[in-house]
Amino acid sequence: MSLLSVRLSRALERGRAAPTADRSRAELLRVLLRKRAAAHNAGAEELEAMLRDQIRWSLPIQRPVDHGD
Repeated sequence: MSLLSVRLSRALERGRAAPTADRSRAELLRVLLRKRAAAHNAGAEELEAMLRDQIRWSLPIQRPVDHGD
């Protein structure tokens, strides 16, 4: 068995790293807004547009309450 095979086998035995704690929606929005600002400052229009779409998608949606009138 080659050294590469041994390393691969050991890596598979250990598995993936433990998952990190889930980010809150506020934390996610904060990160996306910072990335969008950095893209804007760098003049990366396509990246900024992509980040704007992600920000829009991650915003909470409040639907009107139906009172059944």
